[in-house]
Amino acid sequence: MAAYSGRMSHPTVMPVLGEEEAARRLRDYDILPTQQRLQIAQLLLVRDQHLSADQVLELVNATGSRVSKATVYNTLGLFAHKGILREVNVDPSRVFYDTNNSRHHHFYNIDTGELSDIDPSKIPVDQLPDAPEGSVIDGVEVIIRVRHKSQ
Repeated sequence: MAAYSGRMSHPTVMPVLGEEEAARRLRDYDILPTQQRLQIAQLLLVRDQHLSADQVLELVNATGSRVSKATVYNTLGLFAHKGILREVNVDPSRVFYDTNNSRHHHFYNIDTGELSDIDPSKIPVDQLPDAPEGSVIDGVEVIIRVRHKSQ
């Protein structure tokens, strides 16, 4: 299967994860590897990347496969719920799916719409307040919004 990456208007050939490896990784997270889930996993899990659901839909359809928008959204939701990727909400109307599910932080470029990783050691969060009674801290995610400097 061929895939595309980069700006959607300037596609370049991108490697994809082999079907057997994609199926194994899905099973490792207790996800049934259906054909459509495999198609999405092969594109997403090949490397660390941040993609929106619309970008995933465009990538899958660019390979010649036809998957509905609802299937992409449902699959990404399942993948996030199972922990094979992370949802990163940069604002109320913009969600990225991050294939690097380790603990880390992000820069979000408001001008370009790009999301990039920040090493967690660069933002120490070791002095957090106690969680409210009856709850525990599940994680900390910092999103630093940046924009181009005005000249």
